[in-house]
Amino acid sequence: MNPELLQQWGDRLGINGLPYPVPLHPLFVHLTLGLFIAAIAFDIVAALFPVEKSVFKWLAIPATRSGFFDVGWYNMLGAAIITFFTVAAGFFEISLAVPLADVKSAWGFQALETMIAHGFGGVIILALIVGMTVWRGFQRFYWRKDMSRQVQWSYLLVGLLVFGLMFLQGTLGAHLGGEFGVHVTADQMLHLGIDPNEIEPSDLLGL
Repeated sequence: MNPELLQQWGDRLGINGLPYPVPLHPLFVHLTLGLFIAAIAFDIVAALFPVEKSVFKWLAIPATRSGFFDVGWYNMLGAAIITFFTVAAGFFEISLAVPLADVKSAWGFQALETMIAHGFGGVIILALIVGMTVWRGFQRFYWRKDMSRQVQWSYLLVGLLVFGLMFLQGTLGAHLGGEFGVHVTADQMLHLGIDPNEIEPSDLLGL
């Protein structure tokens, strides 16, 4: 955003360029990742349960196939809900970003190109997760509710492909923080000519 417009926030923006000490978007991102990965992982374990059943028995783990499918469903549902907050926080924080302009990422992109790609990718992944949650719900409650294997192989394959998109999206986000200094307190301080070692943590937190 234009630095002159950011001045309208007055002293409500901290050294990291946000009105709160810690960026929220990365926190929500890891919730999205954890829930989605767990959802697909447990559904894969459940789909392969006949092969693994003897292993669980040998380990004396009282596992059931339906239990794994339950975990897969509720984690996918949780991922769909939390990703709305992930994307919303991302767009809010990117609207306050003042990236380093004289830098190119490891992929050869400038800051604006990276921000646009990351924002567009976030919306795409949100749509995919919501779509997969609806797909998962139809399998659980209608199409395969009377079948021992609750999910289709194609659903699991699409989930693995989304893993790949998440890797690309996460790398773009890492470039924004690590190379362009977006809302990274230490980078912003160095850019302003401030030595981070001379600042007390309580000053950063506004205490």
